[in-house]
Amino acid sequence: MATLTEGIADLETTRGTMRVHTFTPNGGGKYPAVIFYSEIFQVTGPIRRMAAAIAGEGYLVVVPEVYHEFEPLGTVLAYDQAGSDRGNELKYAKELASYDEDVDVVVKWLQAHDSCTGKIASHGVCLGGHLALRAGFHEGVSAVSAFYPTDVHSASLGAGKSDDTLKRLPGMEAELLFVWGRQDPHIPDEGRSLIRSTVEKGGRSFEWHEFNAAHAFLRDEGPRYNPALARACMALLFRFLAEHVG
Repeated sequence: MATLTEGIADLETTRGTMRVHTFTPNGGGKYPAVIFYSEIFQVTGPIRRMAAAIAGEGYLVVVPEVYHEFEPLGTVLAYDQAGSDRGNELKYAKELASYDEDVDVVVKWLQAHDSCTGKIASHGVCLGGHLALRAGFHEGVSAVSAFYPTDVHSASLGAGKSDDTLKRLPGMEAELLFVWGRQDPHIPDEGRSLIRSTVEKGGRSFEWHEFNAAHAFLRDEGPRYNPALARACMALLFRFLAEHVG
């Protein structure tokens, strides 16, 4: 376990400046990196706490602001109806190419980072779970952890609501960890079954865990939080990261 230093880095994309929040273990040296993609609300308190928990295990964790071309730097959307409406509006307004460019910018920045070993994983929850999957198509990302990723089974991420994530999953070379809640209305049983069967077509190994839980059960605010399952799932994540990039 390690104490941390938090910071920010502002990276340039063709669609403007993207702010990345950093969580770096103290003590010097180099660490494997985890690109942690947030929910639609950006870098909230629960996301910061999860990022700190991962960094405390010995990882350089970076959390990009996914809506940087739409909102002022540092914007955090509230966990209320207005925040949910805005977050959902923007995930369908942002171009798929912009999501992918953001991955490339962050990966290249990490590969040159003084505190990074060059080994990079992606992790995400909700919208971020889908973005973590897309990050796994980048040759610089070798492991992907996707917690209840939305819009994968419906292929509806981004402007035009027509993404190719599911279609490309069988060919992904990165290691894969999936975590789901069976009572998640955003990814019903038929959606999960479609994703699993599609990944299996690639003939590759992957991890798949389902729990009796609602959507966003790791978020440590609100009525859906399940502390016991959150601890179990974080243990799965830590073991997965240690095996593949640690």
